[in-house]
Amino acid sequence: MSSLARKFQQQQQVERTVQERPIVKTKKHWLTPGEKVIGIVFTGLVCFGAVHLISNQAEIYQVNKEIQEVQTSINEMEKVNNDLQVQVSELSTYERIWEKAKQMGLVLNENNVKVVHEE
Repeated sequence: MSSLARKFQQQQQVERTVQERPIVKTKKHWLTPGEKVIGIVFTGLVCFGAVHLISNQAEIYQVNKEIQEVQTSINEMEKVNNDLQVQVSELSTYERIWEKAKQMGLVLNENNVKVVHEE
């Protein structure tokens, strides 16, 4: 074989070897698998924290609402108690008691009157 034929044969072999090698493209990932795991864990923790925070705020809101309802009922009861106290003081006046006693036929005997002091 001539040297020209050999060169041509060598060139063809080189071209075949170049063509035979599969071209492997390496994908460049934006994040590594470890970074992805860390990101997912962090996202999960943030979501858990947000849900926990919102649930705590809802419970606090409920407790505050109940406190206000109890406070309202206490205020209403105090108002009723004050009204009843005023009625008691009005009904326990000396004049009113004397009128009721007269209607029932009682008479005032100064010798039978005893004074009781409240302590």
